[in-house]
Parts: sequence; C-alpha cells; structure tokens
Amino acid sequence: MTTHKKLTAASPWVELTATTKDWDTADPALLETMLAQIIWIRTFEEYVLELAGKGLIHGPAHSSIGQEGGAVGSIVGLTSADSINGSHRGHHQFLAKALGHVAPDGLDPTAEISPEVRTVLTRSLAEICGLARGYCRGRGGSMHLQWKEAGAMGTNAIVGGGAPQAAGFAWSNKQAGTDAVSVTYFGDGAVNIGSVLETFNLAAAWKLPVCFFIENNQYAVSTHVEEATGEPRLSARGLGFNIASWKVDGMDPLAVHLATQEALAHMRAGKGPTIIEVDVYRFFHQNGPFPGSAFGYRTKEEEKQWKKRDPLALISEHVVRRSILTADDIDKAVARAAAMMREIGDELLEPVPGGRPGQQQIKASEWPDVSFVDVGLRGDLSEFDGARFVEPADFTGELADRKFIDVVAEVMGRRMATDDSIVVMGEDIHRLNGGTNGATRGLSAEYPDRILGTPISENAFAGLGGGIALDGRYKPVVEFMYADFMWVAADQIFNQIGKARHMFGGDSTVPFVLRSKVAMGTGYGSQHSMDPAGVFVTAPGWRIVAPSNPYDYVGLMNSALLCNDPVVVIEHVDLYATTGQGPVEDYDYFLPVGKAARRRTGDDITIISYLSMVNHCIEAVDELGTDADIIDLRWLDKASIDWDTIGESIKKTNNVLIAEQGASGTSYGAWLADEIQRRFFDWLDQPIQRVTGAEASPSISKVLERAAIARTEEIVAKLAQITGA
Repeated sequence: MTTHKKLTAASPWVELTATTKDWDTADPALLETMLAQIIWIRTFEEYVLELAGKGLIHGPAHSSIGQEGGAVGSIVGLTSADSINGSHRGHHQFLAKALGHVAPDGLDPTAEISPEVRTVLTRSLAEICGLARGYCRGRGGSMHLQWKEAGAMGTNAIVGGGAPQAAGFAWSNKQAGTDAVSVTYFGDGAVNIGSVLETFNLAAAWKLPVCFFIENNQYAVSTHVEEATGEPRLSARGLGFNIASWKVDGMDPLAVHLATQEALAHMRAGKGPTIIEVDVYRFFHQNGPFPGSAFGYRTKEEEKQWKKRDPLALISEHVVRRSILTADDIDKAVARAAAMMREIGDELLEPVPGGRPGQQQIKASEWPDVSFVDVGLRGDLSEFDGARFVEPADFTGELADRKFIDVVAEVMGRRMATDDSIVVMGEDIHRLNGGTNGATRGLSAEYPDRILGTPISENAFAGLGGGIALDGRYKPVVEFMYADFMWVAADQIFNQIGKARHMFGGDSTVPFVLRSKVAMGTGYGSQHSMDPAGVFVTAPGWRIVAPSNPYDYVGLMNSALLCNDPVVVIEHVDLYATTGQGPVEDYDYFLPVGKAARRRTGDDITIISYLSMVNHCIEAVDELGTDADIIDLRWLDKASIDWDTIGESIKKTNNVLIAEQGASGTSYGAWLADEIQRRFFDWLDQPIQRVTGAEASPSISKVLERAAIARTEEIVAKLAQITGA
C-alpha cells in the first residue's frame, strides 16, 4: 500500500508581529529616527504629487505614500556600506537610504532640518522633476534614482529587473570579505517574474548576503495579488529555494525593523539570503495623485480601512504614549517639513509670466543643457592612458603559430593572475576542461573562487555580473554559451547593463565583459547559431569586439577588460580550431579602441568584414586575383568604428562590399551600409554591395544550414558579379 511521509522545508518561515512590549522597550532614538524619516518622506511625496497634479512632473510619479513603514523600518538598521536597489515605486527606499547616510547617528524630528538633509530632499526632488542638479542630472527621473556613495545603487523601472543586480552587490560584499549586505525591493507583481525566481535560486546556491524585500501592496497596477498567484503569502516562495523567510505587517515600522534585524543577523553570519514580505498599501493609484478607487479596482471602504493603519499615525501614537514627544511636537515637525518642501520648490520653480495666480513653471536655469543628451553614453576611454598599444608589425616578443582557442584561455589566465578583480562566470565553465570549447581551460583549478559555474539562468547571472560591475570593486566576465542566449537575458543586457551609465547620469563606470560565440555551421540549428552584432550595434552603451585571429584576440580582450564600458566580445567557433600568429609569452599588450586592420591592400574595391568572414574574404580575393582593400573592423559599435581607415579606402576604390555570414534580418552590414552611404555617398561609383546569409536562421539539416550562411563561395560569386571576372 502507498505510504506518505510529510516533508518539511529546510529553511524557516515565520510571521513576526511587534507587541506593545516591543514598542515599550524600543530605543527612543530609534523611534525618533523612524518618525522623522516617515514624516519627511511622506511630506516629500505629497509635494511631488502636488507638482504632478500641476503638470510639473514630466513622466510618472509613483508615490509610496502609505508604504513608508516597510522602507524606513528595513533601512534604518543598515549602514552606508550596505547597498539597496529598488523598483519603479522607490522614492521612499531611496530617501530612507540617503537620509541614513547623511545622518548615521539618527534624526531628531524636533530639530531644525540640517543642510545635509535639505540637500538630499532638494536633489531628490530635482531628479524627479528631471533637472540638472538631480542625483542623475535629470536623466533618471522618478524611476531611476541612484546615489552610490550612500549605497543607493539605483531604482529600476523594469519589474523585477533589480533583483539580479542586487545579488551582484552581495557577491562583491562576500568576495571582499566584508559583512555588508544587499537589499533589493520589489512588489507583489515582480515576485512571479523569471529573473526574480532565477536570482532566488542563484543567491541560495551561492549563499549570498542578499535580502529579497517584497512590498506586497496587494495590487500590481489594478490586478489583486490573489488573482495573480495561487499562494498569495508571497514569502512562501523562499521555502522552495531554502531561503529563510519572514512575513510581517509592513504598516508597522517597528515590526519591519525587528524582522530585518533578524534577517541581517542571518546574512551577516554567512548563512545566505533572506526574504522579507511586508503587507503594505499604497494610498494612491499606481501613478499620480488619485486614489485607486477612482479607477474602479478598489473600494473606498477598503482604502479607508487601510488608512486607519497608517504607519505615520501608528508610530506617532506610540511616541506620544511613551512621552518621547508630544502631539504638538509631531505637528510642528510635519509643518516644518512641509515648509521646507515649499522652500525647496521655490528654488526650482518660478511664476509663469502672465499666468494665473499661483501658476508655476520650472526655472529655465534648472534644466539640463540639451547638449548633454548623449554625454556619458560611453566613457571617454581615459582608462587607456598609458596603455601599451602594439600592432603585430611592432611586436617585439616571440610570435608563433598558435591555436585560437588556446590563446583565449591563456590571455584570461594572464589577466586573472595580474588582476585580482576579474571574475568569470557562465554555464559549465568550471567543468569539461574549460567549458564546452576549452575557453577557460586550467583556470578553475587556479582560481576556484573566481571561475564560477552558474545555473542555467542567463538573466540572473548576467544581471548578477551587471551588479558586480556597478558596484565597481570587481570586473565580471560573463560567458553565454551561445550568442542566441542574449535574448533570454535581454532585460539585463539591454535595459540594465547597456543603459546604466547614461541613465544614472553618465559618471558611473560599468566594466562588464560579455563573451559569446557564433556557431553557424556546427549543426546546432536556429536557436544556437546567430551573429548578435547587428542587434548589439543598435543597443546604446555597448562596445563590440570581433577578433579574427589569435594575435588580435589577445590585444582586443585586454582592451575589453581594461575598458570601463560594457563590451561584448564575439567569437566564432570556426576560428577556435584554426591557427595563426599569436604571442608565446607576452600577453600584456593592447589593441586600441576604434582601430581597424587592413588584411589586403588594393585599388579596385573595399571589402569590409569581421570574425571568420575576414579569412573567407582573403580566400575569395586570392582565388579571383581581385585587387582589393580588405578591412577587418575589429571594433563594431557606433562609437568605435574606424572611419578614417574606411574612408581612406573608399576614396581610393570608390566601391564597397560588406561581407558577413549571418541572416539578413539581423544583419550588422545593413546598419553599416546605411552609415557608409551617408558619410561617403559622393565617393561611391555604385550602390554598396553586400554578402549575407539567407533570411532564415540556419537549420539543423547540413545542406539547409549551408544554404543559409555565407562563406568563401558567396563572396567569390559577388566579387565576380561586381568585377565581371
């Protein structure tokens, strides 16, 4: 007969409630600090909604009024060394962390507001209004608030998008040997997002000191949590990942503080991640100064019942009951905060000339200069000052025929030996004698704490690498086994890592290297074969490297690792087994950003290519005897194209052929051809010619795969057509 054994979770899951005794024994300074923060955050948010109602906030204003207890209660016990990131509804989280940073010894709600606190409120309001003096110079607005000095690493407009990065901050804290932790805030809508669940698993597997703080405000826009999940007690998610979890009333800031203190002790002791779920309620709609009931998805009675549990009223009641402050003290503190916000508003606003009485507008002097629009999209490459740039002709060390895949592993080994900040992560890279192709051969044994085999969860570990890069103490190298997997991690690759520097004001470095390979011709089919260059070139913020030989690989990888921008290094499996000139011992040279290489010199036609197609171009030219300039781009992104070399060649040949292997739909050459014709139209004797693969992605069938991609034969045919040979 079938038997059943009841299983129990390996991790604790508790509901914590603060009692009257907890309130009675709480440190008065703690209660005063939490009260002051809630007052200032509440007053700040009310003023933001007032400006939004007047049309002075461009874009959304996701207020957290009603939810302050969760943010303040959890953050008041953190230090500036601890990091947080948050969601699109993150004003309260950001302000609580910033206020804690400028007032680490606590806050007195009865005291005059300090210049440091005033500055936090001013710069935060300016950012939400999109103004130059904001923390992100106006680029972040309401949803992208960052002040790294305070440990506020950035709020995030992508639901669930911040969780993987928070794991990266936690990894850096752990690797550095500190007891600092990371807290990531998200809501009930995000708890079912794949990147969040992937990060639960990764953080638990690696025992990272990260707290997943779920602000369950009951509604994802207008969808109630009980409609969206079969288990509305969201902290139950922790049990499936062996994560210690707490559930607590988020309208009670002391209860949140006590739960967070327990979670902090767990994480600081090296026991791994935690989950805290707080039940909170936003008093207003998803966005703007209207209640949810105005849109029909909540009732006025429901809103009334939640407002009776206002965290500001609760903490005020206990502070008065304990005679720490009087009701009059609190009223004066609220009035003082409101007056301060008016004063700050007067700094940023002015009357509308000829407008209605009281009508205001942003002062023209507060807006960012329009010339700032693209500044900081990428760095200025000053990190390359003093770098040793050596082209092959000038190399003084020993060169020999080297197998391409061997130098891939060797240059990474050399860099890891000379730079303790480099960490490499990806699927199976610590096994199989260097991963599926040998790119990390020997490195796992030498650097076991910096060669990290990951779960199959590209969004999570790419985002974790992004968090490491934003933290700045370590330099992540993330490997995607196949380039197609960038779509799995598209949010982290394009919305997060690529945009971070610019979005947060242009100053923050993002030293992130992504390695991946093109596998056309290997029989792996449509989902393992793409060339990602045509997609990455349209994504702002990324630099793109495409080495075609062993010597270049070393110099270009060294440059990618030195660069403070995110760099994708695209490799081709066809090259791995090939041999070419490469260094024997000297792995310390660089190739300059934005410098192409001429592989052949001729007068009749300019052929432009990259990766393995460079060799196919050489074969085709040699077969036909064509008098051609062959340019190996090496750098493919918009900011790094070598227009000098390309232009010099075009002005000589007046003809251009762009040769690439992959599908026409994601073609890199399409973008390049458009750019060339706009720059050099007057020098062209005919339309720009192109060689690409077919429209379809490569198939598994050997013959259909060959028909879908371009190689030497296709280049020969196109050259014959152009030259009449």
